[in-house]
Amino acid sequence: MIDISKESNFEILEMETDKDHIHLLIKSEPKVSVLSIVRKLKQESTNGLWKTQKEYLEKYYWGENMLWSDGYFASTIGNVSKETVEYYIRNQGVKLTLISPKLKT
Repeated sequence: MIDISKESNFEILEMETDKDHIHLLIKSEPKVSVLSIVRKLKQESTNGLWKTQKEYLEKYYWGENMLWSDGYFASTIGNVSKETVEYYIRNQGVKLTLISPKLKT
């Protein structure tokens, strides 16, 4: 995905995978639509993986050249800092203790 972004008009600032989805922090020009970025990432990563991992993927996807679901969620950073979003993405899959152990009952 990093390679895809290098050849495109957006930049992946942070990326982390979870069991069944991926979190990305992307920087792009306002004129670039979120849909075009998502579409490019899904199409090119699917094509690349099917070229290199065809035998493995055929076992799970019955030979259909697919990988991603149709949906996606996108949001602007909004009221939080870029650093807060980066921290959130980096810690996906990591159990965080947000409440002081002294306060737990």
